[in-house]
Amino acid sequence: MVAESLAPGASVSKVAQRYGVNANLLFTWRRQEARSCAGGGLEPLTVADERMPAAPIALSAAAGRMEIALVGGERIVVGADVDAAAFARVLNVLSRR
Repeated sequence: MVAESLAPGASVSKVAQRYGVNANLLFTWRRQEARSCAGGGLEPLTVADERMPAAPIALSAAAGRMEIALVGGERIVVGADVDAAAFARVLNVLSRR
């Protein structure tokens, strides 16, 4: 992208838009490239085919849960499998304290 945006007559905004990145980010990369030219420049980037399936993501034990910190310092940890109606009743009671 940097090389393409440095080509004569190239528009940084259009190059950034074509790759789906913010133009300010591309300008930052261009500045970094200019600073590092003496050191060999930026490493080349390979864009993977978007049609290829992504590698599966291993979820941690914390995935699918939320932690609620109350004003008094108490914490409520709720898993993704919580019954929504029961949880709403608990929150309703706690909000009246």
